[in-house]
Amino acid sequence: MTRVLVSADMEGATGVTCPDDVEPGTDSWERMRPLFTGDVNAAVDGLLAGGATEVLVNDAHYMQRNLLLEALDPRARLLTGRHKPLGMMAGIDRADAVVFLGYHTGAGEQGVLSHTYLGTGLVAFRIDGEPADEGRMNALIAEEHGVPVVLVTGDDLTCEAARLWAPEALVVAVKECVSRYAAICLPPGRSAELLRAQAAEAIRLLRARSDHAATPEGRGTPGRPHRFELDFHAPHLAAAVLAVPTVEPHGPRGVAFTAPDATTAARTFKVCTSIAGAAMEDHFD
Repeated sequence: MTRVLVSADMEGATGVTCPDDVEPGTDSWERMRPLFTGDVNAAVDGLLAGGATEVLVNDAHYMQRNLLLEALDPRARLLTGRHKPLGMMAGIDRADAVVFLGYHTGAGEQGVLSHTYLGTGLVAFRIDGEPADEGRMNALIAEEHGVPVVLVTGDDLTCEAARLWAPEALVVAVKECVSRYAAICLPPGRSAELLRAQAAEAIRLLRARSDHAATPEGRGTPGRPHRFELDFHAPHLAAAVLAVPTVEPHGPRGVAFTAPDATTAARTFKVCTSIAGAAMEDHFD
């Protein structure tokens, strides 16, 4: 049995290039929802063709109600809605492999719609002193659960970044970054071909590694401490976040904290960004 989780974000989906494309309620968002769902369906088809036995898709973007259930491949299941304990990684505890679909680069980096949780406000994010993004943070959670990242999709810069935090994963670039709000995009049909082929190959490679392993791999790795550092664009956001236990000042506009494991660190990070988002002013940020 090979159970696969697809953590599906929207910024890195086919055709998406501007904020309205991923903002619920806009005409552009409605237009992009079928393309986003099409990317997911192509990946699901490939995963099953490669030998996956179950596919759970976690709608991981913003309000987490973006994918069209009525258009989803009927062989998959959809985890939709908010307030999931592990957010973008909800379902990792029931998976043997994970796909990061539609991902993007992090705050302060080049890339289409680059950001980390906050669209604006957070300008830099580091894990253990190294520049980081949502992909790296989520890969650490997957590692703690003993689940390999087998495929990453998004723009070309996201795929390049993934080489650092998921070196064994296959990648699919569905667009080439020109600027934060412009890209050279593949048509949906071409994206689907690449996603289907690489998803199938990713599962074949995973199964081959498992078949040739000298001993069965254990589930998960011992949690290890991680230090997260967040730099905001204004000092009042950092001040607001200092209300979170374990969080301390780090520079004039930043905060930092150390957590005993990646899962705890990611949960603390989510609290920090939620508070910072609530502290932003409509006309002075």
